[in-house]
Amino acid sequence: MTTTAATLPIIRRYFALASSRDTEGYFDLFTDDALVEDEGKEYRGIASIRAWRTEVPLVEYTITGIEPVGDETVVTCTVTGDFPGSPFAGLKFHFEQFDADQVRVLRIRT
Repeated sequence: MTTTAATLPIIRRYFALASSRDTEGYFDLFTDDALVEDEGKEYRGIASIRAWRTEVPLVEYTITGIEPVGDETVVTCTVTGDFPGSPFAGLKFHFEQFDADQVRVLRIRT
């Protein structure tokens, strides 16, 4: 899985589905063995990602930057929703392994 211009639609699809109620579409974005890191915790596999996602509030994402860094793509966002500190600017989504159809490794960091 590598980062190319052709894979950017998967990133845009990720943010569209992450802010929608289409949870199955969101989970279909990940490989069966995917890894998501959020707030310093790792979630491996779809079952673990599902459990994590049910605890995350539905929010809106405004992409403020997309930057290729080596083999990954770092997307910077402002996140707005019903949580303390909203809106939060500068949240970084590190798409480390992905292709045009699915994400295998995603690390969310401040």
